[in-house]
Amino acid sequence: MTRKPQTAPDLPAAPDPQADPPGFQPPAAQPARAEAQALGPLAAALLETLPRLYGGAGDPLLLELIAALAAALERGELELALAGPAPAEVAAPHWPEGHRRALEDSPLVVRAEALAKPGEALNGHPADPTTPIEAPLVLDGDRLRWRRWHSKLEAVLAALAERAAAPLEPPLPPEAIERAMATAAGHGLDRQQQRAVAALLRHRLVLLGGGPGTGKTSTVVQMLGAALAVDPMLRLHLAAPTGKAATRLQQALAAGSGRLDPAIAARLERAPCTTLHRLLESNGERFGRHRRNPLGLDLLVVDEVSMVDLPLMQALLDALPARCQLVLVGDPAQLAPVGPGAVLLELHRPARQAALGETMLELTTTYRNNGALARVAQSLRPGVPPGEAPPLLVQLQDLSPADNLRWHRLPLNRPPQPALERLRAHQQRLRALALALTWPEPSAEANADLSPDSPATGAPTQPPLAGGVEALLAELEACILLSPVRQGRWGVEEIHRQLLGDSLGRPLQHWPLATPVLNQRNLPEQGLANGDIGVLVERRGERLVLFPGPRLLHPARLVGAEPALALTVHKSQGSQYGEVLLLLPPSRHWDPRLLYTGLTRARLQASLFTPPDPEWLLP
Repeated sequence: MTRKPQTAPDLPAAPDPQADPPGFQPPAAQPARAEAQALGPLAAALLETLPRLYGGAGDPLLLELIAALAAALERGELELALAGPAPAEVAAPHWPEGHRRALEDSPLVVRAEALAKPGEALNGHPADPTTPIEAPLVLDGDRLRWRRWHSKLEAVLAALAERAAAPLEPPLPPEAIERAMATAAGHGLDRQQQRAVAALLRHRLVLLGGGPGTGKTSTVVQMLGAALAVDPMLRLHLAAPTGKAATRLQQALAAGSGRLDPAIAARLERAPCTTLHRLLESNGERFGRHRRNPLGLDLLVVDEVSMVDLPLMQALLDALPARCQLVLVGDPAQLAPVGPGAVLLELHRPARQAALGETMLELTTTYRNNGALARVAQSLRPGVPPGEAPPLLVQLQDLSPADNLRWHRLPLNRPPQPALERLRAHQQRLRALALALTWPEPSAEANADLSPDSPATGAPTQPPLAGGVEALLAELEACILLSPVRQGRWGVEEIHRQLLGDSLGRPLQHWPLATPVLNQRNLPEQGLANGDIGVLVERRGERLVLFPGPRLLHPARLVGAEPALALTVHKSQGSQYGEVLLLLPPSRHWDPRLLYTGLTRARLQASLFTPPDPEWLLP
């Protein structure tokens, strides 16, 4: 007798996997359920909830797949690749053929091609033609996803493909496009960069990719210059996922606009640049901009798209008018976003690239030679032909003391002392610069309001800032330590304990003078976004936090702030530093993009710290 599903309880951080089909019998695998304690909260909840909802016995391999798929989602991944290595949550001897058979025999799964045909059978099981398919899992070729997330992903990708296929109306004369390409060529852009300029003058979507030093910023400047030359009144907006990335985008475009017509350059420099959340008027729970209240824009440029997850991209497309042009700029080799769904990575699959046609452009020529650092990073990019670059370990072993990339092999059972010594020197330099600040007379600050209980709306009047601010803020970006983990001897928290001692557990104002401070909240009234980094300073006995801008804030306004001498690799995305100290302890879920993203945060030099035998770096 078929058991009717009950109403599912809320699952922690759960992506609703949609209603499961009546009659599904989950595995009665006690070992797998016992192992739920070692899994994340979502995987554990599903292992407990699905048997309770459906009862009975089933294939334990299917339960393993559910656990692995839930664990992947907790890492921001929407799918399991059946053609890839066995996930940690499954029995390797049965992978993947045993698990594939379990999927083929279960009504819990529907093939992606059958979703649009609800009258067809599910894996050979007859289906009522009047009943829509309710299977919570979707098998798309060799990739397994939750149906809800599969549907969201397909909808977003279809919307982007539709925007790419839509030409500008009215179309520009071919000779106007040729003139724009000739202008770009005169400014030193190569043929691929010129094609990007032409794509913006023809289509409503352009996706521009490429690694560091490939000229993405120069290309975007020329693209926007060409668009503004056609329509100087274009409603233009620049955006990025984080405040740091938005600031860097605005600064880079302003610095690169010098070769444009002065009137167009001035227009570009005045273009607003914000985080995506601020653009969409997020209140923390929902967005104020959506289909019923769309954005009033003609052209939107989004940088660092690798950091944009599926829900945020869905919200953006929902708020974007159909006639608005969209330029997405990013490096597909970087880490996937923290949230679920790596949209940029999905767009670079061959079938998606074919659908986007000439609107997708990948810049490959490197114009900024950054020595060994650039060579190693380039070899980590996906798609590098076998044999084109030596194996990673060979490249690391061949590094010389003169190279701008150093490799240190240290024991894992204690903190990495060479990295800590470099950070302590950075601390001392910050402290010396903070002590050298020369503050204006109190009378010049009479109208400033830096108190912690000032009104929440309206930015406070900032006083004239101290002499030496530029040097202090520059040193703030001179050095950073990055780690993929927060916990452990090589984790961000332990690094801060080593550097800050007992003061770490005290309120921010009691941290050592000149400690870098990571803002963890969006504070639009202060012009700050989550991820912005400032530095603790002292003005006539009062502790304040100095942020780029520059602006001063009272520490009480920075609830939840953390030290920022060290960051996770994920937190560092969208930023660049003169020197990067990158720790790579062993990882259960090793991702080469961690190494690539960490190394490419460095402008000048980097030091890589690994255990003596980093087996996971083997090709």
